[in-house]
This record gives sequence, C-alpha cells and structure tokens, in this order.
Amino acid sequence: MRAPLDSSPDNPEAAAIDLPGRNTRHAQATRDRDLVCRDFRDALGSFATGVTVLTTLATDGKPIGLTISSFNAVSLDPPLILWSLACDSPRLAAFRHAGHYAVNVLAANQEAISNCFASRDEDRFDALVFTPGLAGVPLIEGCSAWFECSHEAHYPGGDHLIFLGRVQRFARGQAADPLIFHAGRYRRLHSNSEC
Repeated sequence: MRAPLDSSPDNPEAAAIDLPGRNTRHAQATRDRDLVCRDFRDALGSFATGVTVLTTLATDGKPIGLTISSFNAVSLDPPLILWSLACDSPRLAAFRHAGHYAVNVLAANQEAISNCFASRDEDRFDALVFTPGLAGVPLIEGCSAWFECSHEAHYPGGDHLIFLGRVQRFARGQAADPLIFHAGRYRRLHSNSEC
C-alpha cells in the first residue's frame, strides 16, 4: 500500500502533485451536484403551484415577509398547514422564533407583490396595503385567501426547515383567480369552467 503524500510546507512537491487533482475532482463534483439540483428543481417546476407571501413580525416588531410556493394543507382536524424555508435564508431566525405568521395566497393580479417579496429589497412593506391580523401579523389586501397560523413545530428537512402551522383563523378574498407558478413562470387560469 502506498503512503499518502505529505502536503506539508516542508514538501512543496507533494502539495503540487496532490492538490490540483483534488481541486479538479472537487470542482467537477460540485458542478455535477449543481446540475442534478438544477434538473431536480426543473422537474419540480412541472408541478403547478399557487404563490403565497408568508408574513410575520420580527422580534423588534418590524413586519417581514417572503414569497414561497411550497405551501400545503396537512390536516383538517386540527387545521394544519406546512411550508419550508431555506436554511440559509436571512429571514429564517425570525420565522423560527415567531409565535404567529400568516399565509397570504396571492391573486392573479398580484405578480408585483410576489416579485417584491422574492427580491432582496428590505423595504417590502413601504408601498403595500395591509392590515394587522392575529398578534399584529400583516395581512396583505386583495389576496385570494389568508391563513393566520400559530407556530406548531418545525423540523429539519435537508437544506430547508419545514414549518408546521396551526390555522387559527382563515378567510377567502373576493379575487376570483389565484396567481399560479409553473415551469419558472407565472401563469393564469384560462377559465373557471370545471372538468
């Protein structure tokens, strides 16, 4: 069996031989992983979803929010929903410690709101019309529906944290059509006719 090369500063030849190969393999593995992640994300994009903005209050009382499409019903009795947030999100700590949050289901004419809350803009609420809900959590006006939730639990889920919320109050808006996201683009329902 061959001994591993010593890549210490005392043996620069070994470092020159060993590290470039290792760096090349690491770079290739990273590119391969990124391609698989991109393909996986594209395949997930085949599933059309609604678009929501999650809102809560930071510990200093400042409203915060973000756009998500990973929102699902879990249970009717008790009424539970779930959603997830990337572990590297700058808003993760605020949502993790929030006692309440709201799921604002966006209407078809609210693309601009979706884009605003998906951006890195810090002043997301400046030009937004909203009303305070339970615990003062912002409810965005003009939405298709609202779900006001108390924090039930959160669980690790790979590179995301999964949030389970207990719906305390909900309402449907007057907007007929929801905002839809599919294959990386906003979509609209073509008709309200049933199959």
